[in-house]
Parts: sequence; C-alpha cells; structure tokens
Amino acid sequence: MGDPNVLEMVQEEERRISREVDYTFNTSEQSLSSRETSFLINEEPVPAKRYNLFLRRRLMFDKDKQSKDSIFFRDGIRQIDFVLSYVDDVKKDGDTKAERRKEFEENLRKTGLELEIEDKMNSEDGRTYFVKIHAPWEVLVTYAEVLGIKMPIKESDIPRPETIPFSFLLGPLKLARNVKHPHPEYFTAQFSRYRQELFLIEDKSSFFPSSSRNRIVYYILSRCPFGTEDGKKRFGIERLLTSHTYSSAYPLHDGQYWKPSEPPNPVNERYILFKNWARFSYFYKEQPLDLIRKYYGEKIGIYFVFLGFYTEMLFLAAMVGLTCFIYGLLSMHNSTSSIEICDPNVGGQIIMCPLCDVVCDYWRLNSTCWASKISHLFDNESTVFFAIFMGIWVTLFLEFWKQRQARLEYEWDLVDFEEEQQQLQLRPEFEAMCKHRKMNPVTKEMEPYMPLCTRLPWYFLSGATVTLWMALVVACMVAVIAYRLSVFATFASFVESETSLKSVKSVLTPQITTALTGSCLNFIIILILNFFYEKISAWITKMEIPRTYQEYESSLTLKMFLFQFVNFYSSCFYVAFFKGKFVGYPGKYTYLFNVWRSEECDPGGCLIELTTQLTIIMTGKQIFGNIQEAIYPLVLNWWRRRKARTNSEKLYSRWEQDHDLETFGNLGLFYEYLETVIQFGFVTLFVASFPLAPLLALLNNILEIRVDAWKLTTQYRRPVAAKAHCIGVWQDILYGMAVLSVASNAFIVAFTSDIIPRLVYYYAYSVNATEPLKGYINNTLSTFLIADLPNNTAPMGKRDLTTCRYKDYRYPPDHELKYFHNMQFWHVLAAKMTFIIVIEHVVFLVKFLLAWMIPDVPKDVLERIKREKLMTVKILHDFELKKLTDDLRIGSTEFAKEFMIQENKAQLAKSTI
Repeated sequence: MGDPNVLEMVQEEERRISREVDYTFNTSEQSLSSRETSFLINEEPVPAKRYNLFLRRRLMFDKDKQSKDSIFFRDGIRQIDFVLSYVDDVKKDGDTKAERRKEFEENLRKTGLELEIEDKMNSEDGRTYFVKIHAPWEVLVTYAEVLGIKMPIKESDIPRPETIPFSFLLGPLKLARNVKHPHPEYFTAQFSRYRQELFLIEDKSSFFPSSSRNRIVYYILSRCPFGTEDGKKRFGIERLLTSHTYSSAYPLHDGQYWKPSEPPNPVNERYILFKNWARFSYFYKEQPLDLIRKYYGEKIGIYFVFLGFYTEMLFLAAMVGLTCFIYGLLSMHNSTSSIEICDPNVGGQIIMCPLCDVVCDYWRLNSTCWASKISHLFDNESTVFFAIFMGIWVTLFLEFWKQRQARLEYEWDLVDFEEEQQQLQLRPEFEAMCKHRKMNPVTKEMEPYMPLCTRLPWYFLSGATVTLWMALVVACMVAVIAYRLSVFATFASFVESETSLKSVKSVLTPQITTALTGSCLNFIIILILNFFYEKISAWITKMEIPRTYQEYESSLTLKMFLFQFVNFYSSCFYVAFFKGKFVGYPGKYTYLFNVWRSEECDPGGCLIELTTQLTIIMTGKQIFGNIQEAIYPLVLNWWRRRKARTNSEKLYSRWEQDHDLETFGNLGLFYEYLETVIQFGFVTLFVASFPLAPLLALLNNILEIRVDAWKLTTQYRRPVAAKAHCIGVWQDILYGMAVLSVASNAFIVAFTSDIIPRLVYYYAYSVNATEPLKGYINNTLSTFLIADLPNNTAPMGKRDLTTCRYKDYRYPPDHELKYFHNMQFWHVLAAKMTFIIVIEHVVFLVKFLLAWMIPDVPKDVLERIKREKLMTVKILHDFELKKLTDDLRIGSTEFAKEFMIQENKAQLAKSTI
C-alpha cells in the first residue's frame, strides 16, 4: 500500500520547503550576472501544500510496482522532461564536482524546475545517480514566450493541397491518414502567457508536445549558473558534461519502441514511428514527416525531408540512366568498334606495342575483345544525352528543393524563423580560454573576447594540417599508381609464362586486373585516411577555439568536406582527366620517378576504368556506411547493457533504458549530411561514365532512410529538439557541385570517352559510305618501327616483326615528321574543345532559364502564408477587442455601483440633517 513512513516524509518535506523559502528570500538580492540570470523566473515560492499533495498521493503508489516504461516522477503525475546522470567520483575532484552539482540543482529549482533524485542504490549498476527534471506549467508558458514558440489558436480553414492526378495508383505507398497527419492544421501565433485564453488549451499536461518541453528544459539547463571559478561565472550543462560533473543529459523516449505505452503514460509516439517508419518492410512507404518533426524537432525532421525528396528525384534519373544502360546492352554486339577488335581478320592481325618495358611482349588487339564490349555499355551514343540530361536534372532538383523547403517552412511554422539560440551561444571552451572582455554593441554587455592575434597561430596550424592531409591523399594515390604499374608488368609476364592461364587471358587482361585490384586498394586507403582525419579535424577545430557552436560546425564542415572531396574523388579525377593523356609514344615514353612507365588506357579508352573505379568506391562506401551505421550502435548498446546488469531483480527503469543507449551527439546530423553530399558528388560529377550511378544511389537511399530511422528510434537516446528552416551550408555546397558537374561531365565525354574521335572520323575521315565507322579502329592506331625501340625497353627475345601499333594520332615512321602529331590529332582536339564550350553554354543556359522560370516559393504557398497572416491578425484583433470590451464593461459596472453608493450616502446625510 505504498511507503510506510510517508507521513514522516510529508512533515520532513514541509520543513525542507520552509527552509528553501527562507533561502530563496535571502538570496533573491544576490545577482549572478545579467547574462546568466536574464532568463531565470522570479516567481513567488511555490506553496508547500502543493508538494504535500504530491507526496500524499504516494500513499496509493508503490515504487516497486511502477511500470518500467513510466515517464513520471514517483507521484505518477509530474512528467519527466529531462534526465541528468552522474557517478560519484571520489578519486578526482569529487568534492568540487559535488559542490557544482549542488549549486547547479539549487539554481535549477530557483528557475521553477522540479527535481527528483534517484539514489544509486535504486539503479541497476548500483553506481549511477539519476536527476529527473519536470517543467511545471508556469515554467513552460514563460519560456515558450521567451523562445517564441508558436502554438495553435484556431483550426485552419485552408484545405490541404489537392492530391495529384492518378494518386490512387500510389495507394500502396501511402500511410494511414492519422499517421501521416496526426493532428489537424491550425492557425498559430507566438505564445504569450498573458493571452493564454487565446490558445487552444484543452489539457495543460499535453498542450506543449514533448519535443517543445525538452527544448525548453535544455534552454534553461544551458544557461543555468553553477558557481564562480577563477573569478568568472560558470554556467551551462555543456560545461558540466565536459568536466564530467554529469555523465549524461538527455530527454526520455516516450516508451519502448516495440509496444504501445500503457495508461497513465501518454501516447507512445516512438512506437508509432517504429511501426510505420523505422521498419525495413516499410521501405516503399512514404515517411510520417509531421510525426518525425513533432517527436524529434524540425532540425532532424528537415534532414529526413531532404533525404526523402532527394530519393524521389533520383527515381527519374535512375530510370533514364537504366534506359541508357539497356541501350548500351542491346547495341553491344552491333558496335562497329567491338566487331573490328574481336574480328580475327582485323583485330587478330593488328600487333600492338608492348605495354611495359622488357618483360611485356607484343600482343594482338583482339585479346581485348571482351573489354571492348563491356566498354560499349557505358561509352555509346547515349552517353552525351545522359550527360546533358543530368546537367538539367541537377538544376531541377535544386530548384524544386527550394520550393519544397518553402512549403515546409509554411507547414512547420518556420516562416518567421530566427536562428536557434543554442547555435549562437558561446562555447564553454571559448570562454575558458578568453582572458579579455569587450562590449557587445547589440546587448551592451561585456562578453568574452579573444583577439585575432591569439587565434591566428591555430588558424595557420589548421590550414597546414588540412593541406598536409590532402597532400597525403595525393601521395597515396601516386603510391596506388606505382602499385598498378609494378603489378601490371609482373602480371603481364606471369600470364605470358603460365600456360594454365591462357584460357582466362582474354577476360583477366593485365589492364582489367590491375584496375580492379588498384581500385579495391584505393578504397581501403580512403577508409583508413577518412577514419584518422575525422579525429584530427575534430581536434584541430577545437584548437581554433570557435566562438559559438555555429562557428564550430561551419569550420568543421569546411575541413571535412574539403578533405573528403579530395579523398573520395581524387582517384576518379586522375583516371578521367590524366591517365593515358601524357604517355608519350614507343621509344619516348614518360616515366613516373624515372622508374615506371606512365599508365596507358585500353585501346577502347579509359572510360571503362573510370567506371570500375567509380563503381567500387561508390558501392563500397555505401555498403560499408550502412553496415557501420547499423552494427556499431547495436554492438555498443548490447555491451553497455551486458556490463550494467549486475542485479537483475532491481527496477530497470525508463531513464536507465535510455541511459544505456548510444548518444546521437551534436554532430550526428553533420555526418549524415556529409555522407549524402559525397554521394551526390558521385551521382553528378562522373555520371557520364556510369549511368547506373543514380540507380545505385536510389537503392542505397531507400535503405538509408530506414537504417537512419531504425537507429534513431531504437539505438539512440532521444536527441534534444532543435529548430531549423533549411539544410544550411550544405545547400551552398550542393550548388557548387552542380556547377562543377556540368564542366566535369563535359570533359569526361570529350577527353575520356571515345565519342568525339568517332564523330570526327564519321564526318571527316570515313571513306565507306554504307558503313561510315568501318576502319575506325585502324584509323586510331599509329605505326611504330620496332627497330627504333631502345635496347633497354625492347622485349626479351627476337620477334619476326618490323612494326607495331599504338593508340595515338601520329605520323608513320616513313614520314618526314615521323612520330609527330598529325593533322587528325588537332582536328579531334579542336572538336573536343568545341564540344565542351557548346555543351557547357547550352546546359548553363537551360539551367539559368529553369532557375528563372521556377519560383523559389510556389504561388499557392504564398497565398496560404498571406491568408494565415491575415487570419492571425484578425483573431488577435478580435481577442484584444473582446478583452478591452469586457474590461470596460466591468469598469463601468463598478463605477455605476460606486456612484449609487455615493448617491445613497448623500441622500442619507440630507435626510439626517
């Protein structure tokens, strides 16, 4: 029947509250600092009777029978909005930390928050204390006004956007209406505690959603002071977490994700999200975006909106890319180039010069028959079309995203959004390092200040570190090139000497083998460098001592993106624009470090090697990323629970279950955006070489959405809700990559693909009217006199050959300008440059036209915004007018009563006289 000594506890609580009241009055005149206390509530102390009511209710409450999913204090009434945890540290600064916690918690109570502490003996590991925090109504309404939170004042009369034509075909993809739109739309206004009658308050306990409640509590926690150290006021939960005074601070999930909550707990939105969003079997369903926003806040919600929109737009690009691939597949056997290479009477009679010095022998062109057919899959007439299409697609994607973002701002009440205060708050590390203060011209308060000369050395160190690591990436790429060159020669000689490998020689050519192994090795190096650089970039950004969290995130974004851009794309840029371009010719080859001969492209071009490189890196990164995102938190959480469960008979409470989950962290979304932007680069920068890239990205993103949803819902603590109205700096990065993609794809088609040389031959050099491309392969190969080969490069052994062929446009040995570039070389080069200029101008013209034609904010959204503003002003006007009328009516009634009383008094006085 509850606690046996509850009456004694009631009396003790009355005495404690009486002492708190005295303490509050005695300390009310002491100023903590205008900055730290500007948001503290100066209210009258809460009467002791209220607390007694809560304690008396415990007569009917047995803690041992409390539901494991309870999100309330022991009284079963006050909801837990936030939890702090700590472990007694008697070895290191134990007394200092205890004093900080005591003062911090006292100041939290002064702001109006209510705290309840769970002793370590009640925790499962027997070591951890939990401080449960509840924000009462008075605190919520005050800080809702401070934060400018918009709340409903009237149900909207604006109908939701009409469904698109043939939407019934998308029925299986749709969610239930009560899941997609759990609440009706409302006209909203910034909350004011003096206008509470204006708002639709049916139940005070559920009026503010849990995301708003934990955001308000975190706002207080981040500003609450905890003492003076080194002559400076110290405040904020982040500093206490950094100093390990508290081990964690987090809001609670609604309940267990695999089952709905039981009364008296509110609706378990975590379970609804898991059931309708975080399951892989729902991969084809739309996302419950409003519910995500309501549970996790706008900042996380807008990430999933962006990822979902990007995935939807990828569907069109994937279908067009797949069509181009199928076209290449169907026309592969009709390719004139492949037919000539594979023909024993054409390709079989062409003797090619050795691909490496001494150990490599002469070889026949038809040995690359299989590779030439595969190359045609990606290097055909549709390549140019797809490159142009993707240049237009990326513009449509960015312009339509701006429209989607504008619609989202209206739907989520972000039209008048102001930057989140947490992002602009000074970092504790910055304050700790500052020795100077100066006047803030806006707030007119003294703030910590660090001169530029103090930070300049760290800026130089940061720039030098990023440059050094990018140079390391280039050095690793050169090392992989050296590996391919050395392995190529070894493998070529091995294949020639081993008769057992003759059967696979046509498939596993030295070019293909070294390209595959080199790409795999390059991918492993990329992952290793990326792992170490993430640690170093975070460290070097901290050493720069950024002033605010926003500056910290922007600085880290720049470093990480620059490095990952070089790390992931450098090898692709090398194959696309450098490999095979500066080789030389037999007898006068260029050498890497004067040791290894420069790499040559396959006779069919380097495009197939670029495709191989892109496929391995892009696919490998996506598979590795998804496995890491799914397995890493799962293993960590399992291990943490395994270590913690020492006394299984004790209550494993809601706050302990969440405590054992992995932390999402302030940079959780940063890495998600970074991963998506890097994938966007693969899809756009090199898509001319691999039309299946959008399809791979589409399949990955369908899985990525569910993996991110699953880990956020089941494996991570609930993040603190935060507001955001756009994807921030990532949008500028996407615009930059979109512009760069037009140029890179134009150069790939011109210099890496074989399209332009074929067109030049077709229109200028072909002599066969019925089959214009017949003889093209022979035309692209120049002749070299074997006698001109230096002795130190000629193959071992004598051959009954006088000439060999190599891929280039040069004069034959019997010409007076032998081995110089012939006129066709300059014609092809001119055609390539013309193609780049024309394509870039055409695509950029279409991009600008589309950007001009597509408005940033849709017309219907503008009308809705105007309608809502008009209705909000009207509702506020009517409310204030009614309030004024009531006040005047009450005032006039009281005046009439007073007048009648005075009249009666006067008449009574006269009658007496």
